Amino acid sequence: MGVVSIALDAMGGDRAPREICAGALAAAIPGEVEIVLVGDGDVIHEALHGALPPGLTIRHAPDLIAFDEEPAAAVRSKPDSSIVVTAGAVRQGWAHAAVSAGSTGAFLAASTFSMRRIPGVLRPALAAVIPSHGGPLTLIDAGANVDPRPEMLVQFAHMGACFAEDVLGVVAPRVGLLSIGEEPGKGNALTKDAHELLAAEPGIDFVGNVEGRDLLLDKVQVVVTDGFTGNVALKTAEGTAREIFRLIRTAAAANPLTMAGGLLLRRGVRDLRVRMDPETYGGAFLLGLAGISVAAHGSSSRVAIANACRMAAEGVRHDVCGHVAGRVGRTATRAVADA
Repeated sequence: MGVVSIALDAMGGDRAPREICAGALAAAIPGEVEIVLVGDGDVIHEALHGALPPGLTIRHAPDLIAFDEEPAAAVRSKPDSSIVVTAGAVRQGWAHAAVSAGSTGAFLAASTFSMRRIPGVLRPALAAVIPSHGGPLTLIDAGANVDPRPEMLVQFAHMGACFAEDVLGVVAPRVGLLSIGEEPGKGNALTKDAHELLAAEPGIDFVGNVEGRDLLLDKVQVVVTDGFTGNVALKTAEGTAREIFRLIRTAAAANPLTMAGGLLLRRGVRDLRVRMDPETYGGAFLLGLAGISVAAHGSSSRVAIANACRMAAEGVRHDVCGHVAGRVGRTATRAVADA
């Protein structure tokens, strides 16, 4: 396709608007990827030092939704907020995808209300990326549905596989179900029922249950779970990675001998950090909607914002929504036939 346009909430996130605008500058490629910064025009112009470089435009949205506001109520009462305007961009046709580091709950609510679900999708789900030993691993659901039904996890598996193929470039991704043991009978009622459905589901390379310790290994490329467990697992993995690199820095600075060793290992550690840094992937896709919506971390730096915009553009170019619609449509057709 031609130019991909990304609506980016310039006011969302702990470091808005300066880091958001800096990320937009890094992601914009005139003639290929254009970023529409959504928010208070005067504040955005100030963050850009009064200039508007090629590839960037501004869409004025004077209101804000704070992190502590009730998401659904805030979305209904603040139609001119940067989150709501950003989420509405795709349906209104002035952007191909929406990205925000603001309130995740509000952005998901606004995206779902505006973009609507793909026909046949029971619930949208958040697909987050965890850097692992074998490459990027897709974790779905990462927080959108804390109490789903087993058949929803089957759809999550299809959606996660589409995302892994289209956005991350994984060929024939293997799918695992997060549980407390590898045996099919391990887990709670949701996990056991979902395992039975996934094992019988065509079109998915389901390898069975995986445990939390497997997330950073190379067993699978897609891990399916409920939003509560998935969010805990995601944040545990991210926190562990940050703490490991903090401990490495502390150990390297302990004395002159370890400092010398640290200098020798600096390039390898730097490369490892880039490969394992969650900011490499920028944000989580809300899959199952008739449009691309990417929720970035509230603490996102310019690097994370730029990468979130790049991932959103990849999702547009590879028509991940169309891919999801095709696969989920087939599952819905089978469900009706089996009823």
